[in-house]
Amino acid sequence: MAETLPGPVIVTGASGFIGGRLVSALDGTEVITLRRAASPPTALKSFEVDYADVDGLAEVMRTVRPTYVIHAAGATKGVTYADYQRGNVLPTRSLLDALTAAQHTPARFVHVSSLAAFGPSTPDRPHEETDTPTPIEFYGQSKAEAEAVVEASSVPWTIIRPSGVYGPGDVDFFEYFKMAAQGWSLFFGNRHRWWSGIYVDDLVEAIFAAARAPATVGRAYFIDDGDPLTWERFQREVGEQAGRRVREIDVPELVVGPVARIGEWLTAIDGRPRVLNRQKAKMGAQAAWTCRSKAARQDFGFAPKVDVTEGVARSFAWYREQGWIPELKT
Repeated sequence: MAETLPGPVIVTGASGFIGGRLVSALDGTEVITLRRAASPPTALKSFEVDYADVDGLAEVMRTVRPTYVIHAAGATKGVTYADYQRGNVLPTRSLLDALTAAQHTPARFVHVSSLAAFGPSTPDRPHEETDTPTPIEFYGQSKAEAEAVVEASSVPWTIIRPSGVYGPGDVDFFEYFKMAAQGWSLFFGNRHRWWSGIYVDDLVEAIFAAARAPATVGRAYFIDDGDPLTWERFQREVGEQAGRRVREIDVPELVVGPVARIGEWLTAIDGRPRVLNRQKAKMGAQAAWTCRSKAARQDFGFAPKVDVTEGVARSFAWYREQGWIPELKT
């Protein structure tokens, strides 16, 4: 891992996939994590916070006086748009308001957003920073709203918009690895649809590099590995690492809608968000979710090191080492 950041560094979302990887990479730096009441401490210094309490957050900022704030916390699941606003927009606004109330200006406020804030692309035209945001579902809409909050701030900021992030510790892409280890690869009408991805450690380095670079103040960047791919290619890369024969099955796309509605019906009963609902199904029905990281290469020398073949191999190895997937029998 390249040089990280001088501390103290506040990281939000440290109990999550990207946030946890950020904290690990900041080894040797004074790291302070902010966590909600339900989340466990993830660093030697950790503050339990209520993101609706700006005064409490301001006291943390006065106490810590962070050199950098990396805001990686967020909500990827919810039932209503208000759920996503509480998880993505409110914390962003409160952190920035707290810095203002504490009269403390960090070297940079790095906001980790998402490609979803711009909505789907087309197979022949990946998104660039000059495009107009057109999110199509609640998660993307809330991330776009949070970006607008950041852009209106007087704090020096940089926005990072990752494409699909995979790697050690991820629980979403993990499902593909688990299925492959069991001998299956399912396509829900998406075999030939396109997406951009980024291995998590390359994303972490991009975040640190963007935070340090003077040219990135007041700018936003897409981050990908430069190699858009189809779901067919990705799942075959996963299958190659499974160590066994993997059978591919095409599930008719018409099945997705009814399953999504069943998920919403169950949510209406018990209030628990489901992985598949009509919002997620809408995302999955798009022809492409792709972007270019040309601006990141120009402004802060972003150069991804891990291609999808190596990234999948590293991820599979980690899942096995951690016992998420059984070790291969020899």
